[in-house]
This record gives sequence, C-alpha cells and structure tokens, in this order.
Amino acid sequence: MADSLLIDYNWRMGTALANSLRIQVFANYDAMSRRAADLVCGELKQRPNLLLCVSAGGTPTRAYELLAARCVSEPGLFRQLRVLQIDEWGGLRPGDPATCEADLRTKVVQPLGIGRNRYKGFRTAATAPAAECARVARWLAANGPIDVCILGLGSNGHVAMNEPAEALVPHAHVAALAESSRNHAMLEHLAKKPRYGFTLGMADILCSRKILLLVNGKRKRPALRLLMHPRVTSRFPASFVWLHRDATVLCDRQAAGSITVRR
Repeated sequence: MADSLLIDYNWRMGTALANSLRIQVFANYDAMSRRAADLVCGELKQRPNLLLCVSAGGTPTRAYELLAARCVSEPGLFRQLRVLQIDEWGGLRPGDPATCEADLRTKVVQPLGIGRNRYKGFRTAATAPAAECARVARWLAANGPIDVCILGLGSNGHVAMNEPAEALVPHAHVAALAESSRNHAMLEHLAKKPRYGFTLGMADILCSRKILLLVNGKRKRPALRLLMHPRVTSRFPASFVWLHRDATVLCDRQAAGSITVRR
C-alpha cells in the first residue's frame, strides 16, 4: 500500500477535542478500495460479530469485491458478520434491480454468505413508511451500535439519504429526495423516479465506532473540496463526519485533485 498511498493526513478539530478526521489519498480507485477492505477485515479480526453498515451504489463496489474474495480464502472471518443496509429508495417494486437491497444482495449479502438472521434492511415497498423506519430503528437500538459504517459522498454533500436541509433528522426516517439523488445512476432505467427514501439518520451514523467515507472520481471533486473545510452544517451533511472520533476519508487521486485541508 505504501506506493499507492499518496497523502495520509490527520486533522484535529481544536486542541480540546478528541475528534479528528483522517484523510488518505490513493493513486487510484483500486488502491483506495483495497484499503477499505483491509480496514474492514482488520476490524472483523478484533470483533467477529461486527455490525457492518453498508451503502449501495458504485463507489464501494470494488471494496465489496475484495471482501468477497477474502471470504473465499478465509470464510471463517465472515461467519458471524452482521450487515445493516443504510438506506433504500422508497416505493419501488420489491426485487427491482434499482433497489439498494438488490445491489447489496448481489455485492455483499450473497458473496459473504450473510443469512437472514444476520442482515437487516429497509423494505422499499413498505406501505407505512414511518412504521418501516421505526422497525429498523428498533432493530438498531437492540443490536447496535454500528461497528463500521461505509459511506459514500453525494455530489450535494448528502450521506446515505440525509439530504442538505435547514435541519437534519437524527434517526431512521423517511427522506424527501433532492433532484440530484433522483437522477442517481441506480435509477436511470426507471421511467418514474422515487420521490422519497428510507435512511438512517446522522445520529445513527455518528454513533458508529468507525466511519469510512469513500470518494472516487473527478465528478466528486467539488464535494470533496467542500468537505475539506472543517465547518459543520446541515446544508452539507457529510460535514458531520468532522464530529466523529474515528472517521477516515479514503479517496483516489481523481477525486482529490490538488487537495488541501483548510483551517
């Protein structure tokens, strides 16, 4: 990893706080993904029944592939692993390939051999959305906290489906989707885009023992640059990772560009 790790920066918010944000820039997407997979496996070795909170979409795909390969060579490492889906599009047909669950079943749940008793997620077609969020919230309260939370960075600064707003909802809730989210690549084949989603809240995410925020590609560079300003605002939900005690941003050079961390 030494040759592919270009920048390793640990930034502390103030002298009286334990909170810090580690920023690691890698030469390419594959190296970034390998680091993410290695970190998850390292945590698994220390905590065999680890609760891994996973995001769907393109950014974590390679990391999931590497975890799947590791499961083939070391199946025992994943035998007690528990998986929690962080969010879901609302109102789609169950089993639709656009759902986050379909994406995660293909990339995580099936390759890692996660049984029904070790997986929890939102149901896209739930007829009572608020009750569905309450169901997941109860499960997390009884089975949490999250040990490792894998996040992506939205182009507008959203994490999971916590969209920029005047105020954020702390726990699992129904979220109105921003236009940029409704144009997500996962939804491109749909004639009718979802207008809401289910998501864990920022308080749920910040209660995680460890956060890994993965960012790749030039398209995410503007959002990553904004994140490098250590200012916390609900108008840019990703900024809340600055408040976490063990959060790491893993990014590739395309996303980082000439990255600098501003005071």
